[in-house]
Amino acid sequence: MTEHTPLPDSSNPSSADQTRAAIERFQRDYNAVRDQIARVVVGQRDIVDGVLTCLFAGGHALLEGVPGLGKTLLVRSLAQALSLDFNRIQFTPDLMPADVIGSTIVVETSTGREFRFQHGPIFTQICLADEINRATPKTQSAMLEAMQERSVTVDGKTHLLKRPFLVMATQNPIEQEGTYPLPEAQLDRFFFKLLVGYTSRAELGEILNRTTAGVSPTIEPVLDGDAITAHQQLVRRVAIAPHVQDYAVRATLATHPQGEFATPLVNKCVAFGASPRAAQAIVLGGKCRALVDGRPSVAVEDLKAVAIPALRHRILLNFEAHAEGIDQDQVIENILATLPVRAEQTA
Repeated sequence: MTEHTPLPDSSNPSSADQTRAAIERFQRDYNAVRDQIARVVVGQRDIVDGVLTCLFAGGHALLEGVPGLGKTLLVRSLAQALSLDFNRIQFTPDLMPADVIGSTIVVETSTGREFRFQHGPIFTQICLADEINRATPKTQSAMLEAMQERSVTVDGKTHLLKRPFLVMATQNPIEQEGTYPLPEAQLDRFFFKLLVGYTSRAELGEILNRTTAGVSPTIEPVLDGDAITAHQQLVRRVAIAPHVQDYAVRATLATHPQGEFATPLVNKCVAFGASPRAAQAIVLGGKCRALVDGRPSVAVEDLKAVAIPALRHRILLNFEAHAEGIDQDQVIENILATLPVRAEQTA
């Protein structure tokens, strides 16, 4: 397996070559995974890039879209392109927390009976939480510790999950009967919320060519867990200038109504703004995007490119916004259009 060297932080003569080599390895592996997914998933380039950004930044992804747009197929294709453990959990109203995290059972042994913890499907590396909003809040909350701490606690004992660990959840935005909207605390655990849209005419034609002609494309694993972990560490080593990082800070604070950087639209339409996790997602997403483009440092344009998927699920709109048909994306676009690139630092 190829060794993945992090970006060097010293000024030795070979540092530039080491930096370029590390970036090229990242680009090669990123593009290899993307190419494997493209064998099965037609189009949806932005969604694929968003999912891969979550993977390499060490976050979780929430995919929202109407049925039949390939959300589950995308997650399965990603799992096949990686040499990682994969489990799918089909969320239903009768799913219980123990069905997700596991439970303690009585086992007959040669020395008698003993209690033994039986791992649930959450003990994997890529977990597909299919139709997550169909489970009750009690079952949804069983995912919180795993998503945040990468561990599961049962009967007072903590069980660590294998790294890397990624939750990919899907939900249907139009069908409300028998669903339970995710609480804000759980939404905040997702790195990105990605909206899966309809395909174009050409893309739909290609889907028919691939799925109705008896041809089944195969996906080969091109990346393993050690390489992914190394790339996740590499992403965090990407340089970011103080004024660029401050842009992410101000963009996050601009979602807070009546705050210092809030726009008139925010004050009018937003009930609650984004948490610090939003700023973390913007910065890490920007770092990943810089590496994909072959750059060792982050630009403001990188932050703008990832701001919408990082913020849209962390902003709670008020009644007036819903009444006027204003959504989170419009609020974020307004912030990005009016927020200056540089601002004076306050004490």
